[in-house]
Amino acid sequence: MPADAPLAIKDSVGNLLADGDSVTVIKDLKVKGSSSVVKVGTKVRNIRLIDAEDGHDIDCRVDGIGAMRLKSVFVRKA
Repeated sequence: MPADAPLAIKDSVGNLLADGDSVTVIKDLKVKGSSSVVKVGTKVRNIRLIDAEDGHDIDCRVDGIGAMRLKSVFVRKA
């Protein structure tokens, strides 16, 4: 893929995601290295799409938890 081509990342139901979108978490996600959990229904605003590292292709900030990376299969476009 050329370096200037946009990333084509889709959410759990096939909607195309873009930088700055808002997404909703569709499954409780344990935060690695912490006892925190990102609950189902948590809305995450202003996401950034990144090249997938271990499947994590969304860089974001979750309220109450902080900066983290998510997999697009666990979110739905809001």
